[in-house]
Amino acid sequence: MANETTVNDDAPGGAQNPGLKKVMGPKLLLFFVVGDILGTTIYSLTGKVAGKVGGALWIPFLVAFLVAFLTAFSYLELVGKYPKAGGAPLYVHRAFGVHFVTFLIAFAVMCSGITSASSAAQAFSGDYLEAIVPGVPAWPVAIGFLLILAGINLRGVGESVKMNVVLTCVELTGLLIVIVFGAFAIFGGSSNPDLVPDPSRLTQFNADTSPLLAVTSATALAFFAMVGFEDSVNMAEETKDPAKNFPRALLMGLSITAAIYLIIALITSTLVPTDELAESDGPLLLVVQAAAPWFPPILFSAIALFAVTNTALINMLMASRLVYGMAQEKIIPKQFGAVHRTRQTPWVSILFTSIIAMVLVSSLDISDLGSTTSLLLLAVFAVVNVAVLVLRKDKVEHDHFKAPTWVPVLGALSCAFFASPLSGRPVDEYLIAGALLGIGVIFWVINYFVTGKTRFDAAKLSK
Repeated sequence: MANETTVNDDAPGGAQNPGLKKVMGPKLLLFFVVGDILGTTIYSLTGKVAGKVGGALWIPFLVAFLVAFLTAFSYLELVGKYPKAGGAPLYVHRAFGVHFVTFLIAFAVMCSGITSASSAAQAFSGDYLEAIVPGVPAWPVAIGFLLILAGINLRGVGESVKMNVVLTCVELTGLLIVIVFGAFAIFGGSSNPDLVPDPSRLTQFNADTSPLLAVTSATALAFFAMVGFEDSVNMAEETKDPAKNFPRALLMGLSITAAIYLIIALITSTLVPTDELAESDGPLLLVVQAAAPWFPPILFSAIALFAVTNTALINMLMASRLVYGMAQEKIIPKQFGAVHRTRQTPWVSILFTSIIAMVLVSSLDISDLGSTTSLLLLAVFAVVNVAVLVLRKDKVEHDHFKAPTWVPVLGALSCAFFASPLSGRPVDEYLIAGALLGIGVIFWVINYFVTGKTRFDAAKLSK
């Protein structure tokens, strides 16, 4: 039923206002999940992961998938239990009811969007663009890229899940090119006389450290490739029969994405030497050039640039809207909630998030930005996994998915481990994340002394 809608029971005066239209069936939801996960990491950070682990590139992606899979079960239980547009801040607030903790979770999610978009900006200005416009200076391009995103954001973007299908198809096309040409070069022979596939690299680890630390440190970065699935909980209210469709779509979407990543990791490491991968922020272009030197590098680079642009725009939209939501709830200075008179977009929050992104791009490399993104989200996911267990005491009348108890327990422990120094994370990543969260704490303190307000509606802090 295309016109099926929800009912908003929280309207003032007890009135029942129409809610969001239920437009997403299982196929559209599946595309949304896959499209949200695919993006910058596989196109630009695969080489950096190889630099940490060595030729056994497939292992960190497999481990990252398993950790994400555990957390996905927790999100499935929560979205089935509370089938409204939600997210980590709302779930954490339901579980613990501590406004400052909820605020930190929301601000961490916002910061992860900025660091993710910043890594995409550096990917845009790197090897893929060099294949199209040789000799272009990277730093000015990255800053210009963020300015263009800010301009699009200020103008206003009409979001559509159907458009997400188109974007996902383009990104998948680029990955399909890598898989088809790469597989043919490995199993069917290549027209490149210099190509010597070397499957033995798949069992080689970074010689500068132990195999265990090589895998854990690489997984801490590779987890960035699996984030995005949590965004789908915000579509719960617009999904037909979410209790039935969400588990299938989310788990299938994760599995499809993980399979794509694993196949690409196997092909990439087999065809391209690890040291070459580690030096590149356009690793998949190296694969295509090795496997099919006749294929126009400009065409593949254009697809890759489209993929990272899509990721960056989605993340900057999310980050600016979260800042706007915090200002509207008066938990950070109200000036951040200012809306442009004609465009009706949150211009102050857009400028604020864009300025932070420009500072990050100017001072950090793409690997640090990707690792900081995964650090922030792993910390958030660890808390969400604990929240699932706490909320078991909150009973609801309708049937919903319930994860086995060991799943959120293992999910919390694994997320906490890969967010900790035990995984091999350098101190710099904690300093970066701490500085970003420190900005939020400063805003919280300033606002407290100005307005004295610390209570808010956690549901309005969703992405």
